[in-house]
Amino acid sequence: MPAELSPIDKAKFAAARRAVDFVEDGMKVGLGTGSTAAWMVRCLGEMVREEGLSIVGVPTSTRTAELARQMGIKVVTLDEAKWLDLTIDGADEFDPELNLIKGGGGALLQEKIVATASDQMIVITDAAKEVAQLGAFPLPVEVVPFGWQTTRGLVEEMLSSMDVMGRQTALRLNGTQPFLTDEGNYIVDCHLKRIGNPRQLSLVLNQIPGVVENGLFIDICDKVIIGGADGTVELRDINDGSVSHDRIDFAEESNIFSDLD
Repeated sequence: MPAELSPIDKAKFAAARRAVDFVEDGMKVGLGTGSTAAWMVRCLGEMVREEGLSIVGVPTSTRTAELARQMGIKVVTLDEAKWLDLTIDGADEFDPELNLIKGGGGALLQEKIVATASDQMIVITDAAKEVAQLGAFPLPVEVVPFGWQTTRGLVEEMLSSMDVMGRQTALRLNGTQPFLTDEGNYIVDCHLKRIGNPRQLSLVLNQIPGVVENGLFIDICDKVIIGGADGTVELRDINDGSVSHDRIDFAEESNIFSDLD
C-alpha cells in the first residue's frame, strides 16, 4: 500500500472493498459519486479486468462515468438500464435508522434517482459519518437558477417553522461563480446543525417552487458498511437488524493500489 495513503482513505477503501462482494455477474449496478465511491469503482474495475466480472454500471455523475470507463466498466444510462439490482454510494452523514444526508459532491439529484431505481442501496462510509441526529453536515438543496434568491428566501422562511437548530443558508460556489450541478442547477447549503424530523423536512422542502431535490435520503438505504483504517468493516442491515464484522487484508489488494502510482 502506498505510504501516503491516509487512515481515512484506508477506511474508505475497506468499506468499498467489502461492498463489491455483493456485486454478482450480470448485475446492473448504480455507481455513486465521491471519494469513497471512487474506491468502489476501482475495486469493481479490478474485478472486471482480473476476474472477468460482467456488469453494467449506471453512474451518478459525469466524473464517476469517466472513472468507470477508465476502469473498464461498461457504462449505460438509467434509461437504458431501466432498473438496477444494486446501488453502492457514499454518504455525508447517516443516523441509526440509516437515513442519510448526501450531496456534498453536488450529485444528489442523480444519486437519489439512481438509488430509488434499485432493488437495494448499500452505503459505504467511515465511522466519522455516523451521527445520532442528522444536520451537522450542511443539507444541500438543489434549486433552478431562475429566481434562486427567491427560492432561497422561501426555504429560509419555511425553516422557521421546522424542528431545526440553525437556519443559515449559503449558495454553493465554485471559486467566485455559483457551483453548477450536472443538470445546470445551483445548490443552496442549509446549515441546520440538527434536524429533528428529517422526513417532514424533506417533504416540505420539495414542495417549494424552484426546489428540484434535497439531500435527505429517507428509507432508501438498506445496508451501511463502515470501514476502519485497520481494515475492519462493520455491516449493518436495516431490514433484518443484523450487524456483522469482517476484515480486509490490505496486502492482498496490491493491484488496486498500484493503479494509483
